[in-house]
Amino acid sequence: MIDLLKKYGKPVPRYTSYPTAPEWSSEFDMIDYETAVCDASASDDNLSIYIHIPFCSRRCAFCGCTTLVPSSGEIVSDYLASIEREMNRVCSLLGGRRSLAQVHWGGGTPTFLKPNEMIRLFNMIESRFSITRDAEIAIEVDPRVTTKEHVTTLADLGFNRISLGVQDFSEEVQEAIGRRQNFKQTAELYSLLRRTGFKGINMDFVYGLPRQTMERFQNTVSELIKLRPDRIAIYNFAYLPSMKPHQRAINEKDLPDVEQRQELFAYAVQALTEGKYEQVGMDHFALPDDELVSALKSRKLHRNFMGYTTKPASDMIGFGMSAISDIAGRYAQNESRIGSYLESIAEHSLATYRGYSLKRDDLIRRRLITFLMCNMIIPFNLLHDEFGIEFAEYFKDEYSALEEFESDGLVQRHEDRLEVTNIGRTFIRNIASVFDVFSAGKQSGRTQYSQSV
Repeated sequence: MIDLLKKYGKPVPRYTSYPTAPEWSSEFDMIDYETAVCDASASDDNLSIYIHIPFCSRRCAFCGCTTLVPSSGEIVSDYLASIEREMNRVCSLLGGRRSLAQVHWGGGTPTFLKPNEMIRLFNMIESRFSITRDAEIAIEVDPRVTTKEHVTTLADLGFNRISLGVQDFSEEVQEAIGRRQNFKQTAELYSLLRRTGFKGINMDFVYGLPRQTMERFQNTVSELIKLRPDRIAIYNFAYLPSMKPHQRAINEKDLPDVEQRQELFAYAVQALTEGKYEQVGMDHFALPDDELVSALKSRKLHRNFMGYTTKPASDMIGFGMSAISDIAGRYAQNESRIGSYLESIAEHSLATYRGYSLKRDDLIRRRLITFLMCNMIIPFNLLHDEFGIEFAEYFKDEYSALEEFESDGLVQRHEDRLEVTNIGRTFIRNIASVFDVFSAGKQSGRTQYSQSV
């Protein structure tokens, strides 16, 4: 495994979208987004919505998210009012299409909001949309600021999936990333959530952090397995100080080198697998009875900007600063600065600043890459049935380029399908990049991506 990690560990997109965000353009504007929402109104499929809550009590040095530390409570109230105005405009374009299969609050720190503010935001959603009975209603929480009152409020509102941001249990690592969160805080919140009745609990960790040694990481993974969350995500730390200036607070000398980082991930895969977790996708793990595992085995797993899901929705709408919508064959992203977002909403009720309209080839490749990233297989009849194309002809060059992956045991090429092996799951970003016409290997120097492993 280590030799493969060394060979394939290189900057590659995570493929939360295709084409990826660097290909989007400011030529796509609010009018284009309005047209997309109007086009989407003709469907009666369920929707997904994402609400971005950017606020944090302080910014962690490792963070790659769009966040801010508010100077007063007034800006929080103004922000919620802007989201409400944005929702009103979107709903006026959606017509009667209001059924939600998935609701996700991300950040930032959504539990930075006071319980009454959370109720206010949730009421905005419920008064404008119809949440299906089996919908996934998820939120990301920070154990350092999430109180018993928060947990009670989340349960009363109907949230059924909670993601705890942890990163690492080591105090030395936490000090290096500016995130003081001891094991007791995390364990106590986890226990409270279980006692309150929550069954869908995720924990998010990061490997490749400063001062993260094998011994410390092994202790973290051991404690994690003992807690037994339903799902675990272990992300690769993207150290990009030129793009994220706050990351300059991290001493680069404290970072594990490439080989050490790869060894950390290899250990995580081995330990979690031995701990009876199933690997889902490239960096997610779930207990055997989790619905993600069932969806993977039945080839019904889905993925969007909110992560892996079993709740398919043909369109996703994002609200709040930096939020992304994936709707009617277009991507649209909101302003990423709080001032620009608030001003744009005040003037236009929308805040789109860039986007992309997918062409037919984009749609074909997106379908292939997304299905491959989720289900680790491409039945060739999938693309024939949906687009009327013959895989062997349309992807002749790409299929030939997979020969090296096959010789390394990462994929198996069959007459009717392409299949990723168990070990190949770790390298799924590399495999997917073969089908990306915008990838760094074909158009170098355009942007920076995190290491694939």
